[in-house]
Amino acid sequence: MKISILEPIGITSCKYAQLKQDFEVLGHELTFYSDRNENEEELIKRAENAEVIVVSNIPISANFIANCPNLAMISVAFTGVDHINMQACNERDILVSNAAGFSNESVAELTIGMIISLYRKIVGGDAITRFGGSRGTFLGTELNGKCLGIIGAGAIGLRVAEIAKVFNCRVLAYSRTEKQVEGVEFVDKATLLKEADIISLHTPLTNETKGLIGSDEFKAMKDTAILINTARGPVVDSQALCLALEEGQIAGAAVDVYEKEPPLEKEHVLFSAPNLIMLPHLAFATHESFDKRIEIVMENIKLWLQGKPRNIMN
Repeated sequence: MKISILEPIGITSCKYAQLKQDFEVLGHELTFYSDRNENEEELIKRAENAEVIVVSNIPISANFIANCPNLAMISVAFTGVDHINMQACNERDILVSNAAGFSNESVAELTIGMIISLYRKIVGGDAITRFGGSRGTFLGTELNGKCLGIIGAGAIGLRVAEIAKVFNCRVLAYSRTEKQVEGVEFVDKATLLKEADIISLHTPLTNETKGLIGSDEFKAMKDTAILINTARGPVVDSQALCLALEEGQIAGAAVDVYEKEPPLEKEHVLFSAPNLIMLPHLAFATHESFDKRIEIVMENIKLWLQGKPRNIMN
């Protein structure tokens, strides 16, 4: 069986040599591409005759699926699969698995870092210092004792809650599935928006969550509230976020995700928004999470070959 890793996903040449040998022992051919190329024609060439492919967040279209007649399994080196045409996969009975849990810690830690960066004006303080300025009238805000509202109480959201409790935060959560979690109060969306000082998004992108936070939601928040988005870009209406920041409906925001993968077009609406920290989708990107991701992705393939598939997304 031919297995094709269409992009690097953090695999070193040494690690690839080990993996290649491991799969050869099992009677399979492993091919690895060391550069990221999103051109669909090139991706189809790389996947030629492969029964299994590995891809992170490069979009996989119905056309790609149609041009890979041998494809039977996609091991996604990412948590979300909204970039995979699942309908085309289901029509062909192509199994799709994800790298569930690989970045829980990295995303949770960055979320807390983004909150503190906003509250303590770290980015602005760095810029002022570099331009020869002083603190002046700068006053920050403490995380201690604040009310944190988590939208999406999955593994990452609950890890953020766990860390926040160290800062003596009151934690509210709004989620599709209500759970019993010590120190976390599950409430409806309206209550969370009204009472939270910090709103942190940790939902997947679905038809139900697209545009989940828009103009009505910003109007319902405190004018001292801040928004953190490390989930998916389209969960938030960017135009509405920009307007909310410009009009002072909320005090600030930090985002790591957008409608597309960075680099963003120079005309992107958020570039003009005040009190906003923008990061180039790096919440998941740590040495530790990449190592964990490789292990999960390759183990998904091995278990599928054994007839014991896991992390199934279909």
